[in-house]
Amino acid sequence: MPFNVHRFADIVSWAISPVVVAPAAYAAIVMLGFGHDINSSSYLMVLFLASTLVPVLLITGLKKTGKISDYNISFREQRFLPLLALVGVNALGYEFIKQLDAPRLLTGILLFNAVNMVFILLVTLQWKISIHLFTLSSSIALLFMQFGTTALWFLLLVPVLMWSRIYLKAHNFMQTLVGGAVGFAVMFAELTWWIGL
Repeated sequence: MPFNVHRFADIVSWAISPVVVAPAAYAAIVMLGFGHDINSSSYLMVLFLASTLVPVLLITGLKKTGKISDYNISFREQRFLPLLALVGVNALGYEFIKQLDAPRLLTGILLFNAVNMVFILLVTLQWKISIHLFTLSSSIALLFMQFGTTALWFLLLVPVLMWSRIYLKAHNFMQTLVGGAVGFAVMFAELTWWIGL
């Protein structure tokens, strides 16, 4: 069976998608960093609901009702409604996890997910930034803050995902580069400030 480049690019795009990368990073941070905390399972549940379950249900519902044309929301014009909804989901998640008296790193994740969704939403009005790359690089920033320089090895996934998104014609080079660079820089700066308060 000949190697199918398009299929491989598609697999990469789904395997390193926001609904896979974000919860994997959160699970590592909670279980390895705060596993001793009696509320660790509750922290993880709130993070999982906000980062994966609710977005998947939302996007599935929008696809079935014809509000979006595909699960990757390829058309920039169709991204406003789901992004706006996800701002609310992450803001609500922040309120929930704050009530659990969670560590500041964990409350900061949901707070700045909501803030960054607003940023992406505003950018999306004029330009199509890569949410795949933004999520991957911001997740690596989280892992770096929790586990140190070892987490930076995950940056090797960035050019792989960039190639995939460009090959699939989902984005151009600048859209992936800006998504990756801004995602890491913004999340790192936000959480450094938040934890230092």
